[in-house]
Amino acid sequence: MDIKTVTMNRRSKNITEGKSRAPNRSMYYAMGYEEADFKKPMIGVANGHSTITPCNSGLQKLTDAAIDGIEEAGGNAQVFGTPTISDGMAMGTEGMKYSLVSREVISDCIETSVQGQWMDGVLVVGGCDKNMPGGLMGILRANVPAIYVYGGTILPGRYKGQDLNIVSVFEAVGQNAAGRLSDAELLEIERRAIPGTGSCGGMYTANTMSSAFEAIGMSLPYSSTMANPHQEIVDSARQSAQVLVQAIARDLKPRDIVTRRSIENAVAVIMAIGGSTNAVLHFLAIAHAAQVEWTIDDFERIRLRTPVLCDLKPSGNYLAVDLHKAGGIPQVMKTLLAAGLLHGDCITITGQTIAEVLKDIPDAPRADQDVIRPIDNPMYAQGHLAILKGNLSPEGCVAKITGLKMPVMTGPARVFDDEQSALAAILAGKIVAGDVMVLRYLGPKGGPGMPEMLAPTGALVGQGLGESVGLITDGRFSGGTWGMVVGHVAPEAAVGGTIAFIEEGDSITIDAHQLLLQLNVSDELIAKRRAAWTAPQPRYRRGVQAKFAFNACSASKGAVLDNY
Repeated sequence: MDIKTVTMNRRSKNITEGKSRAPNRSMYYAMGYEEADFKKPMIGVANGHSTITPCNSGLQKLTDAAIDGIEEAGGNAQVFGTPTISDGMAMGTEGMKYSLVSREVISDCIETSVQGQWMDGVLVVGGCDKNMPGGLMGILRANVPAIYVYGGTILPGRYKGQDLNIVSVFEAVGQNAAGRLSDAELLEIERRAIPGTGSCGGMYTANTMSSAFEAIGMSLPYSSTMANPHQEIVDSARQSAQVLVQAIARDLKPRDIVTRRSIENAVAVIMAIGGSTNAVLHFLAIAHAAQVEWTIDDFERIRLRTPVLCDLKPSGNYLAVDLHKAGGIPQVMKTLLAAGLLHGDCITITGQTIAEVLKDIPDAPRADQDVIRPIDNPMYAQGHLAILKGNLSPEGCVAKITGLKMPVMTGPARVFDDEQSALAAILAGKIVAGDVMVLRYLGPKGGPGMPEMLAPTGALVGQGLGESVGLITDGRFSGGTWGMVVGHVAPEAAVGGTIAFIEEGDSITIDAHQLLLQLNVSDELIAKRRAAWTAPQPRYRRGVQAKFAFNACSASKGAVLDNY
């Protein structure tokens, strides 16, 4: 089927069947269209450019390149905007509660624009964390041929011969509070950590999701680890647009690509690269948008069979730019494929299968680098994102368990109903080794918006308590978080989950070996506390936060708003 036929098949449903075409065409003529343009596919370009954050301030050049690529391939580009919230800038503030909300807003924007204007395809350009899942969810809802163009990672900052990134600043705050870093050095780190445009440089949420999108087949090979300042990412954006026009000609749709088997591929890569805990939440939502059966227990199934191959921050040594130089996601994927850990028959946006895309990549990573380990010498034999259950989280919760000397602890609860008081206690030296911090009423409904806890966890690491203090929350963690931390506890406190009934000093066990999160009090006492508990009043009663809190389902189901 050629491009013209596909275009007219889709647009005729809204323009030509029993309706006058004149009013519709007149609107296009006003924008400079000519008669020949109506034979071309109308392709949306969802542009996430903004000057709010360095993650997105470098996207316009990619959008411009994509527009050129669409026009060169015989399409018409129709550009529309999508918003973004900078997690790094909002962290620790009330604004952080809008981060997860923005995932839904972005997906709504894309679905609304593509369907409302009856576009034949869509190319999404995004940078910051929620741009990725929001973009793919919108793509899957609209289900017209689509491709994702990642804005690229940031280059590392430098200070005293060491690479810096955004997490360096949060950990430096803790070091400063502990008297281990001077005010002057803290300021130097703050000034130097982010040297230019691009998304946060470790294997944090943005780079985790971009890597997963490449693995799932919705982005071009190597594009997920390119740096925003480099020319190759501009060239990749143009090529992505041309590939999309070819996908329109084939009528290759996102739900043809995003299947249960391709999600298994994406999750295997997430485990292999040591990706963000947020990937669990987002892939539950992505699977829901794709109408694919996928549960939180599927992550544990993939974890058990997938080794961690990459030595990447936050718990490792290297950044995404180093992974790119070492062979990028294609090398990680080929290593997994050669070991029988990927489905090579999954289709990609190029029209090729995964096996075809990777056919010229060596089965083993190069010996002159140590960012990507060979399959017989992994960082860890099994994946790092474990799903824990127990009386504190019967629906499941997410823990990063690799890199810890002792992933088992039992300690007294230190209970906080908000992030700010918890951070204040850490900085004041009131939290000591052996404590288990409980940060609650921070879930999808309770936060609302499930804010990330990078400020408290960064402060713990900075004070040298990253492995000796546990932290559990019904909120989320930044992809930059590491340590003895457990997030996404479900059911959350706001709906009467057991986490709401913990009292100061209660014994809590975190056991990654047994996949257990346990409140060590009797069932009878928990029942008594539950009977005496009263649900808190909503923090917001109007606007997007109120709508999110009212509609959001459990974190164990992706915190989506349309799980009716």
